Amino acid sequence: MAEQQDPFREIRPYKDQEVAEVLNRLLYNDELISAITGYQFPNASKYLSWLLKPVVRIALAREMGDVNNVRDFQVLVAKYMEKMVARSTTKLSCSGIDQLDPGESYLFISNHRDIAMDPAFVNWVRFQYGMDTLRIAIGDNLLRKPYVSDLMRLNKSFIVNRSATAPREVMKALTQLSTYIDHSIVHDGQSIWIAQQEGRAKDGNDQTDPTILKMFYMSHRKAKRSFSEAMGRLNIVPVSISYEYDPCDALKANELYALQKDGEYEKGQFEDIESIVKGITGNKGRVHVAFGEVVRGDFETPEAMAEEIDRQIRGNYHLHSSNLIAAGCGDETSAEEQAEFNARLESVAPGAREILREMYANPVMNQRKAKAQENS
Repeated sequence: MAEQQDPFREIRPYKDQEVAEVLNRLLYNDELISAITGYQFPNASKYLSWLLKPVVRIALAREMGDVNNVRDFQVLVAKYMEKMVARSTTKLSCSGIDQLDPGESYLFISNHRDIAMDPAFVNWVRFQYGMDTLRIAIGDNLLRKPYVSDLMRLNKSFIVNRSATAPREVMKALTQLSTYIDHSIVHDGQSIWIAQQEGRAKDGNDQTDPTILKMFYMSHRKAKRSFSEAMGRLNIVPVSISYEYDPCDALKANELYALQKDGEYEKGQFEDIESIVKGITGNKGRVHVAFGEVVRGDFETPEAMAEEIDRQIRGNYHLHSSNLIAAGCGDETSAEEQAEFNARLESVAPGAREILREMYANPVMNQRKAKAQENS
């Protein structure tokens, strides 16, 4: 299809008619088969990969045999998501979803704690309520391997080009992204998930980057829409995701400590992949997804709108026992909960312990500040 007929071909999720070709490509991707073999058979794969890989490929082909479109693939993903929720969480709850119109499309701007699980949990609770799944924004820095890109785009992810460096390339990529987001919401009727800032809030301070909102507006300048009018088209809903325990808390604390101590931190080649796997499989305790209200009002600047999004994300953040203990107000938490939190502190280097504690305490501090501002 010509680019003028499909201007989003390079970044959009795959369409139903493309699924069969992509699945066939995945089945014959040796790197993917090797990764699955190593995960399923961590010990035996070191010596018997030549024997196990054909078995894994056959099993994968059987698993995907009934997948004919994107919906089928997402039903398959849902089966694994259900197992993950049962194994890695003690409770998953949500609030505010009853205020959403199932027939409406929204732009969900979410706090960002976990690379894969933040949008996955938002998707999962919508799926449980019979709502359509989301298109998910994902940075191309996480899609360096072709099979990862294929898997994510099969699962309704679209690509945010972060690798562009030349000013003209950056402008083109941002305008394309802005146009695609508006097109998804207004014309396709498809909701979108995007993080409130580039990268995770590793210190627990959830803050919206106004640059994200400026990007949303880029495609509306030619139409001479005001900033407020353009944002009104997108049905922006702030989302707060809170984890009782962050499986990657030690990794984050050690990284922040290295930055504090040495002034720099060099990320390992596969560190993002390690974080993704740890975030998916690690113990999260209780998880809560809070949907805010559609952001309405005459916001003249991205900064003003960012303040409102922050107010909702921070105010709706569900505080767990870990947050209360870290903030020194966990008197009503159990001895078991306190022991669990102390064990997490002990798992990192002494210099990183205060950083880890603050990571969990910051949401409490942010709520206190917000309430003080409202009452002043």
